[in-house]
Amino acid sequence: MEKPIELQRDLPLKEAGMGKIPTQREPEVPRDGQQMEIKGVVDVSLVDWDGKVSSVFFLPSCNFRCPFCQNSALVLHPETEKTIPFPRVKDLLEKQKGWIDGVCITGGEPTVHHDLIDLCSKLKKMDFLVKLDTNGTNPTMVKELIERRLVDYIALDIKAPLSEKKYSKATGTYSKTLLAKVKETIETLLKSEIAYEFRTTVVPTLHQRDDIEEICRSIEGCRKYVIQKFRGENTIDPAFSGLAPFSDREMEVFVAVARTFLPNVATR
Repeated sequence: MEKPIELQRDLPLKEAGMGKIPTQREPEVPRDGQQMEIKGVVDVSLVDWDGKVSSVFFLPSCNFRCPFCQNSALVLHPETEKTIPFPRVKDLLEKQKGWIDGVCITGGEPTVHHDLIDLCSKLKKMDFLVKLDTNGTNPTMVKELIERRLVDYIALDIKAPLSEKKYSKATGTYSKTLLAKVKETIETLLKSEIAYEFRTTVVPTLHQRDDIEEICRSIEGCRKYVIQKFRGENTIDPAFSGLAPFSDREMEVFVAVARTFLPNVATR
């Protein structure tokens, strides 16, 4: 029998050789009246929606500052990214009909935009399925999207165990209010009939096996939980760029831990 793998413990960043995470109060997000801008489009994706072929829209801005986030320009400097007008995107989608099943809306954090509902409505009127990637900090908007049947699938990122200290460290943002909203969105999805998944990107120095156990206990009864491997490229905190991810065997340990609590666990 092989020796059990010992996962890296949750070391202080200084001990782990990392820089200081730029933790702050809630960042500014777009104000009501500001038009939402699409900053990037993937024409065809086979990996952003399990079992579906999709286009992907990238929306700017976010109310978190996760140090390991790979979309640093979208989050920190969205004004430097070229905006793609919706009419141009609409023309692209019209040409994709018959080739794609739907559209995945990601970011950044899509729900910081008040007109996300209008965007989803337009996509549904074009007869596309809609998937939303969210950090869960806008439960009111998520509920409205579900109630109005404007989304078909929701992927909610659970960044860390649902404690203020651990969530602040993983999101780079101190906020009891935002964490409470994440918990509310989790409860909404657990009680909803909509298709959804919870997912966690596991990052050395931020996560260990006990964290996965703690997360799984808080989402018992969920339909699907995905554990994602971290990729150290273009991260918000430069100290995370180039950080080696957990090995495949270490990922298997995370999955085994999760499967003791949840029936449907996958990795990416």
